[in-house]
Amino acid sequence: MSKYIFSTHLFHSPRRIICFKRPKQTQSAVWRLRSVSCHTGPQVVSQRRGDTKNQVTKERKKEKSSCQPVLEHFDQQYSQELGDLWTSARAVLLDPHSWQYGVMLNRFSAVTGITQILQSQGFSTLLPQTDASTLLCNGPSTVSDSKYRAERDSLLPPDYVSSCPPNGSHLQPDSTSPALGQDLQSEPSLSLPRPTLQCYIHPYTLRFPSQPHRPGQLKQYYLLNAASLLPVLALGVSDGEKVLDLCSAPGGKALAVMQCATPALLCCNEPDPHRRDWLAKTLESFLPQPLISRVIVSAQDGRSFGQSEAGTYDKVLVDAPCSNDRSWLYSGSSQQGEQRLKERARLPALQAQLLRSALSAVRPGGVVVYSTCTLSSSENYAVVETVLDECPEAEPEDLWEEIAIPLSKYFTFNPAHPGQGQTPCKPSLQPQNGTYHRRLGILVVPQLGKTWGPMFLSRIRRRK
Repeated sequence: MSKYIFSTHLFHSPRRIICFKRPKQTQSAVWRLRSVSCHTGPQVVSQRRGDTKNQVTKERKKEKSSCQPVLEHFDQQYSQELGDLWTSARAVLLDPHSWQYGVMLNRFSAVTGITQILQSQGFSTLLPQTDASTLLCNGPSTVSDSKYRAERDSLLPPDYVSSCPPNGSHLQPDSTSPALGQDLQSEPSLSLPRPTLQCYIHPYTLRFPSQPHRPGQLKQYYLLNAASLLPVLALGVSDGEKVLDLCSAPGGKALAVMQCATPALLCCNEPDPHRRDWLAKTLESFLPQPLISRVIVSAQDGRSFGQSEAGTYDKVLVDAPCSNDRSWLYSGSSQQGEQRLKERARLPALQAQLLRSALSAVRPGGVVVYSTCTLSSSENYAVVETVLDECPEAEPEDLWEEIAIPLSKYFTFNPAHPGQGQTPCKPSLQPQNGTYHRRLGILVVPQLGKTWGPMFLSRIRRRK
């Protein structure tokens, strides 16, 4: 189990395509809070048709049972907070075989063949897509169909009938990236494909195979929980902006940002050296050499960014460490589950510190998006309420019409409803109209047929 550790220890690797930014101050407190990525699909490989039955039998033997103390705690808390939604959400969380997976394409690699394979298997786009040629790094691919077929077996099982192109990029890592203060706008103009976020999803639990990390080559797609793209959509990054991903590992949201736009700077912060190594490998696997100077990795304690980088960024994403419902439900033992539940009580204070830091790091008029992968209102709405009450310059923005309504076909959203299980508003935050409670954030609740989430997101703008 990986751990999110707030520390200032630096980790350097000459292989990495990104540079490491040394923290400006040392924090004495060290937090050790277990966290894993619930946004990335497991490393799964489709079975040959003849071996499917045996493989499924083996998988079921390896299945872990749910942790009873955690399940009992969830039942008590979420039945009150979610009402009838918890019954179906509980059924989804207890049945990993029902979970769906998204496939985010990499605009910096040739993906025409991958698109054909996905469509032939019944995948469809989550978001409107542009012409396929805009997804290629160097224009339309000139690789022949026979070459596609020759490379197919290295990626996909034989029962996939469509072809897959080889990766056309063989970029060598560069460890000489500039520091934050260097003028990134003075770079020669980059010849990059048009920004476009492409994610394919399937109505059923069909799993797409993962691609291994290969130094010097770019992967063509990233497997993820499609709900994890929603905070990035809410962030709304534009070309030329400075962006901070405050809790970045393993890097899926940072990659999504780079699919949406070409920022002047993307700072990916991760204090834990092991998770930072994972983050660096992810970035190396998906981003081309021309973008090296625009992406840096910082090792700061996230709570200190508001002091060390005050007013620096246009957009800040706080994908906070949280009590990951999907993984915590399968804690290895009752003792481990009980320990995690104790840690859970400490998380809201940490999350509020990170959100305050983000609001200090963003410029006046800039935007902060706070997100978690838990259903817990104490880590979601209550954290946002606490920070809003303390920060008069922070103003929440309603995401219901922008995110929830257009995507309700794919996700089940549950807004905060004071008086219906959610944490009541503080006196200073009592709704002035019927829509205020929605402005605190929206929650994606896993449901049968729509197993995405949990995912909470809230967008806050710092007043000018």
